[in-house]
Amino acid sequence: MCLALPETTERLSHGEPTWFVRGRKTFVMYSDHHHDDRLAFVCAAGVGVQAALIASDPTRFFRPPYVGHRGWLGVYLDVPQDWSELAELVTDAYRTIAPKTLVKMLDTAVDTALDKPGG
Repeated sequence: MCLALPETTERLSHGEPTWFVRGRKTFVMYSDHHHDDRLAFVCAAGVGVQAALIASDPTRFFRPPYVGHRGWLGVYLDVPQDWSELAELVTDAYRTIAPKTLVKMLDTAVDTALDKPGG
């Protein structure tokens, strides 16, 4: 999911797989850091998204330590999830962190795909 987005790279950060925009800004991080038998990822989220999703389903979403106070969202991966919804969350995380030029590039690619027959 993450590597399909423009100018995204993956490398370990704090011992966990992490995805970056242009090699610098984190937008998604795999989370097994505390090894508490919960698998998750944390991602950047727009204003109000974290609170709304946690309120709607706390079995799937949580406020992650260290970055939760900045609005980042935790997403449990050890419970049933809607993978198309997770793809949207990852894309939204990218849009939150990426520079406007890359967001525009992403929007252009999406618009082009939608203009194709069957898109």
